[in-house]
Amino acid sequence: MQEVYEFLKKCNTYYFATVEGDQPRVRPFGTVNIFEDKLYIQTGKSKDVAKQIAVNPKVEICAFEENQWLRVAATLVEDDRIEAQQALLDAYPGLQGMYQAGDGNTLVYYMKDAQAVFSAFGKEPRIVRF
Repeated sequence: MQEVYEFLKKCNTYYFATVEGDQPRVRPFGTVNIFEDKLYIQTGKSKDVAKQIAVNPKVEICAFEENQWLRVAATLVEDDRIEAQQALLDAYPGLQGMYQAGDGNTLVYYMKDAQAVFSAFGKEPRIVRF
């Protein structure tokens, strides 16, 4: 999990996929944090992505850095604790103008049953589960 976290932080932007009905939806994301030994992401409750996760919490992330890419498939679990929200916002002070822990809009999710696949051209994929 630590290696996945470091890769996503290094990339700065990753692509986050959800499903809306039968249509995949992909958008750039940037938040990632480790809190209580779980990998977290954040979004706003008012956003379509939050509504899509509420219906189907299975998601996939894809990131690319230099000659290596990472795909992470996971089920997201909402953590409504103020401490989890604050930990993520502390890691991203720039978000604190839009989000505040406990504001009713800030959502944080941790990844459950995650499978990360590190790939590079000419190398066998390497799988990490957490």
